[in-house]
Order: sequence, then structure tokens, then C-alpha cells
Amino acid sequence: MSTGSPAPHPGRNGVPPLIPGERSESRDTVPPPLPAAVLPPPSRPAEEPGPVQILLPDGTLAPGRTPPLDDARTVELYRAMVRIRLVDERMTTLQRQGRIGFYIGGTGEEAAILPPVAALRPDDWLFPCYREGGAYLLRGLPLQRFVDNLFGNARDPAKGRQMPNHIAWRERNIVSVSSPIGTQVVQAAGAARAAQILGRPDVMMTFFGEGATSSNDFHAGMTFAGVWKAPVVFVCRNNGWAISVPRDKQCAAAHIADKAAGYGMPGVRVDGNDPFAAFAASRDAVDRARRGEGPTLLEMETYRIAGHSTSDDPRAYRDEAEVELWRTRDPLSRTRRYLESRGAWSEAQEDALRKSVDEELRAATAAAETAPAPDPDSLFEDVYSRLPWHLAEQLEDARANRSDGAARCP
Repeated sequence: MSTGSPAPHPGRNGVPPLIPGERSESRDTVPPPLPAAVLPPPSRPAEEPGPVQILLPDGTLAPGRTPPLDDARTVELYRAMVRIRLVDERMTTLQRQGRIGFYIGGTGEEAAILPPVAALRPDDWLFPCYREGGAYLLRGLPLQRFVDNLFGNARDPAKGRQMPNHIAWRERNIVSVSSPIGTQVVQAAGAARAAQILGRPDVMMTFFGEGATSSNDFHAGMTFAGVWKAPVVFVCRNNGWAISVPRDKQCAAAHIADKAAGYGMPGVRVDGNDPFAAFAASRDAVDRARRGEGPTLLEMETYRIAGHSTSDDPRAYRDEAEVELWRTRDPLSRTRRYLESRGAWSEAQEDALRKSVDEELRAATAAAETAPAPDPDSLFEDVYSRLPWHLAEQLEDARANRSDGAARCP
């Protein structure tokens, strides 16, 4: 056996490993780059298939395609899309008048939101973003309750504590909206895994914008759901803009749906302004999840016609010609043309619907504006089952200050 010192380890690329207290001059040498042929540039098929499309912008069916909904259900869905469009317009006006503080709508994205929800069972779970007001109303949320939340009055179930558009509805399994981007992705994945463990047939559906796919929570939620084959449908509303950041600055992937492969699930591109395509793709993804085959990522290719919210002016960062192009692909227009071509909708029905929603909105707004503010004592509720001493003291101080102020300002 040799008694000499062992030969030094060659290390990676011939560079000796660094030993504590010892400096290797060879570490100052930059190793040669890998040959370019080792990493060929990514390529895509020459003729890549487009998104799933059934109803074309002119209101006709794509060749060889059959609508997944009969006329009666299509009328029901169309009425719901018109309703939320009118709600969005009215609430934006109220914000501009200073009557509510904030609003965020989904104008132009109705077909990317309502048809997927229509594909769920009533007891399936919804983890929305802040743009899914139409989903709440489609599931039966009273418009009055929706408007009360925007005003933050005493009838608001959140007692005025949440931002407008951040609604929860326990009775219909709609989980509270969170403002941080992408958090609902993880929540939906976790709830889906819980349903698996409990042996429940529930399917979870979560919505988010393409900007959320750059978030940590998107990666964590997609990884978790893919590993466990959790029964969840991820619906990405790719509306082109994450506030002022365009889609091509979010990621280098050609399509958001391409990301699904890295998480072991299918990704499907869908014309998000086509209510039939959005419903059919969502129905298939929901059925797949319920059969135990795992999650699906749906990329709804749509467009945000208005600003990100009432706090945003999109004229500062995008070309109006782009907006006008997408107006020609409006989901409401194409659905109405289709129904009219089948004799299932008329101008008189359109006028009657708009008048009915206008009256409904006027009544709900008047009631919300005249409702009292939440009881200030409610600030101390809903956290502890028994109020701790320090909060009890603060509550008494708050009551005393209100009484003193009322005495001085009769």
C-alpha cells in the first residue's frame, strides 16, 4: 500500500476543489464555454394549431363544429354576460362620481369567466381572482349583496372590511378573493388535495391573469396539483396586459398553456371570447378532474377592453388601435349574432333585458347608498371567540370617544 499523499481530486472541468484555508490560482481561469450544439435553439411546429374555437367572431360556427349548449342554455348564458357587462359599466360610473371608492370589471372577458363556471356542478368550489363578478351572479349571488360589498355598508357580509370586488360566499363555495397575485392558485390546489383525502367528488376551479403565472404561488400550486393529480382546473385569463405589463414581458413561452407540460398536466389554448369553446374546454377539464385524472391548465385568450381597474388609465401604455381590433371580437356581439341567426333572440328581448337590468341596478344602488355604515364595534369582532383584555379596553375607549364626540357635536 502506498504511503504517499493522495493525488488531488481533479474537480469539475479540471479545477481543484477549494479547501478551507487554501487558495487555488487555477480558479481564476474561466472554463471554456460549452459547444453551441449541446443546447439547440427551441423550435415549434411550422403549422402550430390555433386555440380551440367553435363560435367565430361573426356569429357562425367554425366548420365541422357543433355547439355544446342548446339554444335555451345559450340564451341563459348570454343574458348573464350582458348583465355583468351592464353592472361593470354602472359601477365604473359610480366610482367616477365618487360614490364608491374602487371597482374592477371584466369588460370583454365575460366569455372567459362565465362559461367555465357554468361547466361546474353547483357544489364545486370556486377560487376567484378579483375580476370574476359575473361568476358570483351566475351562481345566484343577489345583486344587492354584490352592490352592498362595493359600498361597504352594514349589510355587507364582510362588514366593510374588504376592498370592493373582494367577496366571499360560503353558501355557494366561493372562497374570498385575495389581493396578492396568485395566492388563490395554491389555495385551490390545497383544497383539491383535501377533497381527494376526504374522498369527495368536488372539483376546484381557480381564475387568474397571465401576470399571475410569473408568481411564486403559481409555481407552487401547479407543482403540488400536478404531483398529486388533484381535481382542480386552472383558468388563466390571458387578457394581454398585467396592468401595464404586456404579455410578452411576462415569460418567454409562446403560450401560457405551454407551461402546463412542466407540471405534468395538459395545457389547452382556448379562444376566450368564444363562449362555446370556453364552456366545452372547461367541461372536459372538469370531467377529467372528477374522474381522478388530474388538473388542467386552460389558457383563455381574451382581451381587457377597459383599464385594469378604475385606478388605471390604459391610454398611457397601449395603442387604441389594439383595443379597437379586439372590440370586433367581442364575446357578447358574437353570441347575440348566433342567437339571432337561429331565431332565439330579438331586438325586443335585448331592449327588455337592458331595461330590466337598469331598473335592478338603480334599486340596488339606492338601497346600498341609504344603508347605514357598519357598527364601529364590529371592528373588534370575528377574530377571537372571547375578546382579550387589551381589545376589551380599546373597545371601551372607542365607545367613550364616540359618546364624547356626539355630546360635543349634537
